[in-house]
Amino acid sequence: MMTGLAVLVCGFATGVGTVVLVQNNPGDWVAGDSAGAVLAFLLAGWIAVTVGVVMSRRRPESNFGPLLVAAGFTWFIAAWNNPGAGSSVVFTIGLVFYAVGLPLVAHAALSYPGGRLGNRLELGALVVTYGGAVVLLGVGQALVFDPTEQGCGFCPDNLLSVASAPEVVASVNRAGMWIVLSGAVVLALLAGWRLISSTPAARRGKAPVLLPAIAFLGAGAASYGHSLSRGTLANDAFDRLMWQVQAAALALLALGVAFGWVRARRARSAVAELVVDLSESPPQGGLRDSLAGTLGDPGLVVGYPIGDGGHVDARGDPVELATSAGQATTAVLHADETIALLRHRADLLGDPRLVQEVVSAAGLAFQNERLQAVARAQLDEVRTSRTRLVAVSDGERRRLERDLHDGAQQSLIGLMLALRLMRSRIDPDGDLATAVAEAETEMRRAVDELRELASGIHPCVLSDLGLSAAIESLAEGATSRISLVRAPDVRLSPALETAAYLVVAEAAKVGTVTVNAVRTGGMLVVDIDGIGAPARLVDLQDRVGALDGTLTVEPAPGAGGVRIRAEIPCA
Repeated sequence: MMTGLAVLVCGFATGVGTVVLVQNNPGDWVAGDSAGAVLAFLLAGWIAVTVGVVMSRRRPESNFGPLLVAAGFTWFIAAWNNPGAGSSVVFTIGLVFYAVGLPLVAHAALSYPGGRLGNRLELGALVVTYGGAVVLLGVGQALVFDPTEQGCGFCPDNLLSVASAPEVVASVNRAGMWIVLSGAVVLALLAGWRLISSTPAARRGKAPVLLPAIAFLGAGAASYGHSLSRGTLANDAFDRLMWQVQAAALALLALGVAFGWVRARRARSAVAELVVDLSESPPQGGLRDSLAGTLGDPGLVVGYPIGDGGHVDARGDPVELATSAGQATTAVLHADETIALLRHRADLLGDPRLVQEVVSAAGLAFQNERLQAVARAQLDEVRTSRTRLVAVSDGERRRLERDLHDGAQQSLIGLMLALRLMRSRIDPDGDLATAVAEAETEMRRAVDELRELASGIHPCVLSDLGLSAAIESLAEGATSRISLVRAPDVRLSPALETAAYLVVAEAAKVGTVTVNAVRTGGMLVVDIDGIGAPARLVDLQDRVGALDGTLTVEPAPGAGGVRIRAEIPCA
């Protein structure tokens, strides 16, 4: 904390000291004696130093903050090579570092916000520009520049001067200006390319910094290009205009960084609101809606891993997380285990801290919803398995009924006909005829029992003619009376017809029943008024439940008895 405060104090003092220093010779300073220009000069440097110090505190791992602080200081130092400096040390420092501000600003902007350059091309352009600004325009010129011998009699001494070579100074100046000019153009193009090639989210975050940096570099390049014919930088009207552009750009660059803090604070507020929303136990699927609103991605998909390698949503339904162009996935981890995957717009990764903060805030909600989603998926799998078992069971019942009807029953009938033929060919009064007649009677009884067994397994009339005909056939052959009020006159799915038929058949075993079966609102509703509940009530409830239906038994209104009600979806 004290270090940052010391830097701030030093920065403010440097700005004020520079203004005082150049007042001895304002004619050789681009700000001249304009109060507005002096204020712009001070504000640009002070804002850069202040924001740089704060950035260093906020992100100590990034070198962006120190670079911006250095850019602020060099903004002031660029005026120290003024003949009216009054100090050999100050004058010499000004000679060496007056041109370094341009590559420093470019370096800071290209490293925003993480502090690292994007590629080797940016690094190479910076190295060359730094070389032109410091090695040629700074140290190289200072080594062969003697103010007294080269026409600046009232300039302070140059402490680095080892010789006086005006021709070399001119050549070094011109070479350095060409290098810095070229470097400024290349760095501005690289900054523009970084902005263009960024994702929309990253572009929104970097534009407030990169655009002012491009303006700063462009104004610097224009000033160097304008001064090439003179061989040295000056302060004519055009130079003053470009300097004013640079002052505004440096201030806007620093304020752009501060704007990023405002955006981050707004993001944290959104995360706080998300935490409040999630604390109220959002409804099924509400977590996805809250995340989509916070991250600004209506197409956000949340998937929870299940045992077979697939993913389900909050309702337990399978969900596809494969990404297409412009999409990406983010894993939500808990104890090194992936508890959820987010499929979202790829540009959200341009603001990874926001994504991470949102994911962290919703961690507990993810875990809770994951447990519920997996439970629903497992329940759906159980229902699906039960439906498959019912379908297989019904299929086996139909197959067994056909086998009994077409196989064993037909064989017994054929044998009974053979006995009848045999009896017609023997003495009707003999013992053999009597024995054959008894065998034929037993055979007829066996056929009837086999037919009844086959019908109990699965009545063929149910498969051939449907539920209504099957209930009527059951009423004709039942030992207890069945009164059919009405039944659907259209065919339904085999599983549904079988379930309804079995409910009626089991209820009829208890006593007299009245059956009213109607199809309404996408449901088959079977109401049975009887004297008691079926013995296999649990089995019937499981069969109806396998079709997502319900079976209830309650006391019937009036005198005694019960009402059985089955409601089964007709889908």
